Order: sequence, then C-alpha cells, then structure tokens
Amino acid sequence: GIIFVGVMAVLNWNFAGLSTVRYKMNEYEIHEHYHKITIVTDMADIAIVVSENTESSVVCYEQKNALHTVTVKDDTLVIEVDNTKKWYDYIGVNFGSPQITVSIPLAEYGALFIQSDTGDVEIPKDISFESIDVLESTGDVTSYASASKMKIQTSTGDIHVENVSANTMDLSVSTGKVTLSNAVCEDELKIRVSTGKVSITDTKCKNLVSSGNTGSITMQNVVASEKLSIQRSTGDVRFDMCDAAEIMVKTYTGDVKGSLLTDKVFITHTDTGDVKVPKTVTGGKCEINTHTGDIRISIP
Repeated sequence: GIIFVGVMAVLNWNFAGLSTVRYKMNEYEIHEHYHKITIVTDMADIAIVVSENTESSVVCYEQKNALHTVTVKDDTLVIEVDNTKKWYDYIGVNFGSPQITVSIPLAEYGALFIQSDTGDVEIPKDISFESIDVLESTGDVTSYASASKMKIQTSTGDIHVENVSANTMDLSVSTGKVTLSNAVCEDELKIRVSTGKVSITDTKCKNLVSSGNTGSITMQNVVASEKLSIQRSTGDVRFDMCDAAEIMVKTYTGDVKGSLLTDKVFITHTDTGDVKVPKTVTGGKCEINTHTGDIRISIP
C-alpha cells in the first residue's frame, strides 16, 4: 500500500501513467485524389468526420508497435495497421484506446470498406457512398450516411442506423442490438440477430426479412410494399401501425402482438397460447405461427 501511494503521488494520481503501452499521435495530410475509402485495423475506434475545408486528413492515436500506414492507390484512400507486436507485448496494463479520425470533404464517394477487430465505428450524415461495408468483431457501429448498398456486420456490439436511404440494406449482429429509424430501402431490408433485440421505427421498404434466435423485435410505423417476414426462436414480435401486402410471422416461444394499418386474411396457428385477431378481414394475407405464445393483432 505504501509503495502504491508513493508511485501514484509521483504520477500525480494519473492512473494512465501506470500503462505499459505507449501511444503516439500521427497526422497525415492527403493531397491525392481518391473516390473510395478502405480502413483495415485490429484495435481502434474509427470516426469519419466532415472536414472544415476541402482538404482530407487522417489522425491516428496509435500504439508505437502497431502504427498505421496511410496511402492513396487505385483511386482509394487506404489505411492499414502495421502490427509488429510480439506475444509479450500483449501482457501488461493498458489505459488507452487507439483512435483513427478520417476527415473528408462533403461529397459523394464510392465504396467505403471498414474491417476492425475491436473498436467503435461512426459514419456521419451529409456524406453518401455508393456502398458501405463494415465488418466488426467487437464494437458498436453508428451510421447516418446513405448508400446504394449497405452491409453492416458485427459479432459483439450494437448497430444504430438513422436517417438513411439505400437500395438494399443488410444488418447483422451475433450479440447486440439493432436500431433502425427513419430509413427508406427501395428493395430488400435484411436484419439478422443471434442474441439481441431489434427496433425499427418510421421505415419504408419493398421487402423486410428478419431472422433471429433469442431476442424480441419491435416495429413502429413500418411499411413494406410487398412482403414482411419475421422469424424468431425465443422472443416477442410487436407491431405498431405497421403494414405489408403479405405478412408472415413465425416464433417458437414468444407472443405476437400489435396493430396493422389495413385488413388482412389471417392464417394463425399456436400449440400453447391464445389467438385473437379481427373477425372481419379483407385484403392481403397475414400468416402467424407460434408454438408457445399468444397472438394479438388489431386493425384500427
């Protein structure tokens, strides 16, 4: 205890001073033209921000034995990690967190590809891409940018997408939550979870397909012009003022409740549970299957 107090007194009680990992700040100015962006790293928070002028820059707060290279080749801004760590470099105390900040001017860009093992990713609004492809192992992904094709996948972490438009959208998590709001998807919207909740609000699409093992899905003001398909093993399904020409819901252990905007022809089945749907129905088809759970659907 005396030794600890003495050491902390020398460090002015700054716990970061106990870290055995050393960091440095490197800034790179980009003068070459590029249309696409590729970021590949192992452990860093990644933030794409709008630059205050027409210039591009990359700021890396990085470990001294895991520096990043910044180059422009084949019309692509490429940021890659050069990890020279030995096995013993992973043993120690670390109070820091590597960060990569990419400042780019307002424009329409081509493909954005991000691959990271550990760290959060944030993509701002006002910038659009032809495609967004994010592959994350552990970390949250937040995107406000529109793209013709959007694919975001994370193993452990949350996905938050808001105020975007896309032709196709594919959101996938293993353990985490997916939140989608104020979105327009011209074609197919796919959302897959293993263990996690899904929340969709104020969204329009052509087809909505969502599958999952454990976790509920909540939809509010969601309209699919053609088909809406929901499948869960364990988890509830909630509709609030939603609609589609054809709706299919299948759960094993979970309740299905909510309200639809238009009449439907209902086909329901439950092994253990109650069924309550409107008696007078016309129009499209709604098929709901559950083994253990209640079904409650209303049409205002």
